[in-house]
Amino acid sequence: MKTPFASLILTAALALGAVLPAAAEKADRDKPMNVEADALRYDDLNQTSVFTGNVVITKGTTLIRGAQVDVSQDPEGYQKAVAIAAPGKLAYYRKKRDGVDEYIEGEGERIEYDSRADLVKFIKRAVVRRYKGATLNDETTGALIVYDNNTDVFTVDGGAANRSAANPSGRIRALLSPRVAPGTPGAAPAPSAPAPALRPSPGLNSGANPKVP
Repeated sequence: MKTPFASLILTAALALGAVLPAAAEKADRDKPMNVEADALRYDDLNQTSVFTGNVVITKGTTLIRGAQVDVSQDPEGYQKAVAIAAPGKLAYYRKKRDGVDEYIEGEGERIEYDSRADLVKFIKRAVVRRYKGATLNDETTGALIVYDNNTDVFTVDGGAANRSAANPSGRIRALLSPRVAPGTPGAAPAPSAPAPALRPSPGLNSGANPKVP
């Protein structure tokens, strides 16, 4: 059973910029895809590739890792990648956000990436995190997370696929840090004016004793 109400609430919050206000790195979709793997099966007629064994894919700032990654390409050159994790592990995705020192990172037993739509799906044991530099700001878990790089909006579904010993209800879980505008309480203080340069005391330079008032 999915939780559309929770998905709606989270989607609305993100759409309003409460969590992800800046655009994702748009240039990645036009960058070449580079792949490292232990083995490759390539079908030129159907423009499909199956990479197996510690697969690492980079496309601009986008990074995808999995035990197996299936890649297909359409006549216009857009690629789709499906990353599948090894048993008991999770596939991995990471991408820089445009114009800010922030990254979106996600994991799932299966990750589907569509470069034409610039859409990513994290399936089963899914988790998506947002980092400011090296600091974790937001984290969301669920059975299915769909992240749209064009709008920086994602939806999260829970349900039976999200149940575990630690979460028997299968409900989604989210940690959302507040955004603090500059100049408001809690914001980082503005840099102060530089301190005036220190000048040596004439009394110390001349060797005279300073006068005591």
